[in-house]
Amino acid sequence: MVEDTSRRKMHGFERLLTLWVFLCMGMGILLGRVAPGFARALDRITLDVDGAPVVSIPIAVCLFFMMYPIMVKIDFAEVVAAGKSTRPVLLTLFVNWCVKPFTMLGISSFFLGTLFLHFIGPEATDLVKLPFGLDLLEGAQYGAGVVVVQDGVKLLEIPLWRSYLAGCILLGVAPCTAMVLVWGYLARGSDAHTLVMVAINSLTMLVLYGVLGGFLLGVGRLPVPWQALLLSIGVYVALPLVAGFVSRKWIIAVKGEQWFKERFLHLLTPLTVGALLLTLILLFSFKGDVILENPLTILWIAVPLVVQTLLIFGIAYGLARVLGLRYADAAPSALIGASNHFEVAIATAAMLFGLSSGAALATVVGVLIEVPLMLALVKFCMRTQGWFPEPRSIAEG
Repeated sequence: MVEDTSRRKMHGFERLLTLWVFLCMGMGILLGRVAPGFARALDRITLDVDGAPVVSIPIAVCLFFMMYPIMVKIDFAEVVAAGKSTRPVLLTLFVNWCVKPFTMLGISSFFLGTLFLHFIGPEATDLVKLPFGLDLLEGAQYGAGVVVVQDGVKLLEIPLWRSYLAGCILLGVAPCTAMVLVWGYLARGSDAHTLVMVAINSLTMLVLYGVLGGFLLGVGRLPVPWQALLLSIGVYVALPLVAGFVSRKWIIAVKGEQWFKERFLHLLTPLTVGALLLTLILLFSFKGDVILENPLTILWIAVPLVVQTLLIFGIAYGLARVLGLRYADAAPSALIGASNHFEVAIATAAMLFGLSSGAALATVVGVLIEVPLMLALVKFCMRTQGWFPEPRSIAEG
């Protein structure tokens, strides 16, 4: 197929993709230091919900160009066929909602509350917002915190490690619904299956995000950030999906399928990776000061997040092999479980605990480790394709 050929032509560049990623991360940090005003100005261009930045418009533009080439290649007849193959979808839902949130709680509690507690500081505290609808007197005990008044505002003083833990939990209950399309594409997975799983996962997230998050945070029922979730899914997933579907039909109708495959898709081939690298420059220009000002804190939070990611990937990938899934389904199933929807996690942490809280910082660390770690897992997938049965038609899935 022409599409497969175009993917192979990218292989030489992709072999050095990890190098380009680290170079772009460095360029982003440098840009943030050399031109902090420019970086801050771009970072302030957002769509907000209840005062919390949910969608960064510059990042959204980059993500659109990252995912549009993937969306426009998908034949939606294949999506319908992919939806009939239930095992990859059930595997993804099981790992994302029955395993991942609880392993995140256990792993993060062990590292932050035990192993690294001495380094974080057993007595270190963080000031966060009171839970929604709660009005307690100063000095009142609530969970692990105490109500204090600062500058006339009631806040909850909690152990700092618990604030970091809250951010990790919010990442654990926010499985990826956007960037996983890129990881699946780079791993040569089935784009149709990835899209089906993203769609189902997005709908499930609307139902379970608040329920599981509230339960694991121990604050009762976590208010579901409906607007944030819908806005994020709409901008990051639905927009490139609709653009890809409409433009594919229009181009094929006007220019023919052969021109679409041999000329148009060829032009789009480098766009996904190029947009990914530009996204990294922007992200790290926005967050570079956090890295440079809190290097050890970043490390303490990053370790449990990395362990969690590798564990969840291993569970999903191993189960996919046990279930006899073909590689094109196994890779996206494992990658969607391993990655996180950090945009929603950051927005929720800002709304619940405050933008300057340790919880918000922990969700930002999720951004910092996501791309290098997921690229490493993509490479692992590529090297282990032989572990899975030979490809067969989606309809047989």
